[in-house]
Amino acid sequence: MKNIILINGTMGVGKTSACMELRKILPRNVFLDGDWCWFASPFVVTEETKAMALGNIAHLLNSFIACSAYDNIIFCWVMHLPEILDSLCGALRLDGCLVHRFTLTATEEALAGWLGRDIADGLREPDIIGRAAARLPLYDAMDTVKIDVSGITPGQAAVAIMKRITNQSSAGRGF
Repeated sequence: MKNIILINGTMGVGKTSACMELRKILPRNVFLDGDWCWFASPFVVTEETKAMALGNIAHLLNSFIACSAYDNIIFCWVMHLPEILDSLCGALRLDGCLVHRFTLTATEEALAGWLGRDIADGLREPDIIGRAAARLPLYDAMDTVKIDVSGITPGQAAVAIMKRITNQSSAGRGF
């Protein structure tokens, strides 16, 4: 049975960093960051571009699901609304798969600290702190396992995710 590990959270919360650590400890895995499927200039958000990004992501994830080389498929993206996560799952061929849904969350103070460093390094624009913090409450109502990463490293977040996957897989259930 394959594990599909979907990790969401607001911008700057450490999804990519945690997934890179998860790659180190999960056997036979592949990792896709949703941002890689929509890395455009200019970055334009329309119904057409949103549908394109979701189609690109579903195509790649379905290819990974179909490939016998991988037992663990790791995917992260902002996915701040339940309908985004539900739409993605609806586009995947999930026979023989357990789907594990996680949200990385943090305090506003921790998030502002991480994003502030990115701003200082020229990686993000100053308005990101307010936009990212405003999305934090949207994740509370989502049907996901929440992991507060405020006081832990990406490696510790990866271990917490792996423990949950192992427990859910041994019980034969995901989401």
